[in-house]
Amino acid sequence: MQSPIKNQINTIFVHVSDLKESVKWYSELLGQPYSMDKVEEPVYNLDINHHTGLTLDAGPKGEIKKQTKSDHPLFNFHTEDIEKAYTFVREKNLHMSSEITTFDDFAFFTVKDPDGNTIMICTG
Repeated sequence: MQSPIKNQINTIFVHVSDLKESVKWYSELLGQPYSMDKVEEPVYNLDINHHTGLTLDAGPKGEIKKQTKSDHPLFNFHTEDIEKAYTFVREKNLHMSSEITTFDDFAFFTVKDPDGNTIMICTG
């Protein structure tokens, strides 16, 4: 029987404790404009290229979501130039959790979001 589930990721949910802080962090990391006037709990959808979406989810309005951070990358953002991306993140004073690791055809480094989740920036 053929599966009715597509081989496609539509939306990644990142659970956050402070929606406005996370909107600012992710938007600035991706170089996207944002307006705090348009940030309304409980969720905020970032514009992501192609099929996949990224939703920041603060949970029920009026409650502070207790977070369990992930020390392992939840997902990655792509870059064509790992050195330039590394410099950009460093100049933004974001919490970098690794240096650049390079393989023959792949390079990456990791950063921590405001809730301590590990996000990978990579080529390849």
